[in-house]
Amino acid sequence: MERARALGRLKFSDSGFRLATVVSALIVLILLAGVAIALFVGALPAFREFGIGFLFSDEWNPPKERFGAATAIYGTLVTSLLAMLIAVPVGLGIAVFLTELCWPPLRRPIGIAIELLAGIPSIIYGIWGVYYFRPVMQSYIQPFLISTLGNVPGIGFLFAGPPLGYGVLTAGLVLALMILPFITAVSRDVFDTVPTVLKEAAYGVGATTFEVVGNIVIPFTRVGVIGGVMLALGRALGETMAVTFVVGNATKIQTSILAQGTTISAMIANQFADADPGLFTSSLLALGFILFVISFLVLAAARWMLARLEMKA
Repeated sequence: MERARALGRLKFSDSGFRLATVVSALIVLILLAGVAIALFVGALPAFREFGIGFLFSDEWNPPKERFGAATAIYGTLVTSLLAMLIAVPVGLGIAVFLTELCWPPLRRPIGIAIELLAGIPSIIYGIWGVYYFRPVMQSYIQPFLISTLGNVPGIGFLFAGPPLGYGVLTAGLVLALMILPFITAVSRDVFDTVPTVLKEAAYGVGATTFEVVGNIVIPFTRVGVIGGVMLALGRALGETMAVTFVVGNATKIQTSILAQGTTISAMIANQFADADPGLFTSSLLALGFILFVISFLVLAAARWMLARLEMKA
């Protein structure tokens, strides 16, 4: 009898735990669907007015109620791409240094210092970018790029224009600094999961550190590394305040990465408070819905890629 009651209590607690987890998962899905539906309903007037052309037009003229998302989409993708091109190799390099080369007593202090960067509010990055990093870009980095790469045939148009300090490249560099801790922390943790015997065996047959990292560490942890990279990309796509401070907030597409631009989140942050009810507000909500779709597609592609890698493994 006592055993039956004990088994009954265990079965009840297990069923309760299962129900709680299912309800928690459903709440997340319901909230996600609610956000998507609310954004789409708010964006519907803009989509009806401008149609598919809303995605490809770079016109943004509130007095005439003519709106297009192309400039914001372009700025979002380019700044995120620049940030990833800078942060991914640097973050992986730091993770390799911490796990394979760093003097053991320094690993923890350096790792903590890197992770502390993730705790800094984005507005602090924005203030730092405006008052300290932008003058450096304007006085040194942008003039150097204009005088060197700006004269190279085929890519010179990417580095054309006056050195204003603000711009897409400046925003990309600030974003790279912001997402660096995510890539480094995740990569370091998954690199630590590589069995020591595998690395020792490689070193025993004469492999260099470069060969061990390239042929053992990264292949063994590629799923975790890609997950960390996609987590950082999601942060870069949706970052608002830091980008708003340094991107310049121009509403026209320019091919130069030194020119001022905007992103979806920056445009919403700048103009939502002043938007009149109607088509203006609906267009901003449409930008929010587009950012939601872009983020969803990026994360879905990441999950698909991870699933393919796990199947091959």
